[in-house]
Amino acid sequence: MTGQPSEMDEAVEPRTPVERSWLEVRAHQARNPPPPVFRAVVANLVVAIAGAVLLVLVDRFLIAPAERDGLGVALVAVYVVVVLVVGSVLTYLWVELPSGASGVHRRSPWSALLGFFAAVPIVYLVLVVALQVVRPLLG
Repeated sequence: MTGQPSEMDEAVEPRTPVERSWLEVRAHQARNPPPPVFRAVVANLVVAIAGAVLLVLVDRFLIAPAERDGLGVALVAVYVVVVLVVGSVLTYLWVELPSGASGVHRRSPWSALLGFFAAVPIVYLVLVVALQVVRPLLG
């Protein structure tokens, strides 16, 4: 307490950060995603899976095999647009910008754009699984 360095202070040496490989950095980022990105992916994934279940059920049980070509393409197009729009809107509503010290929650069109960019690969992957894996399994 006299302002003199203690034995404890002298024992602690500054450490240099360990250099991580590219793979270690990416693995750390995958385990700890930023909350806005995680929320965008979750919102879009929920909408895409719900829509894909509905799409496969309509395609399997409500559309006659002779009408599947034209109507099926239209349903897929509607599905893609709905997932992109609803996912973007949900992300806009769910993802807030950092507030800083003020504590004011703000939203921005960038949140919706984040949702849109997250929705594009998600809608593609869910469509592939739904139409190329699940639909043939149902017969």
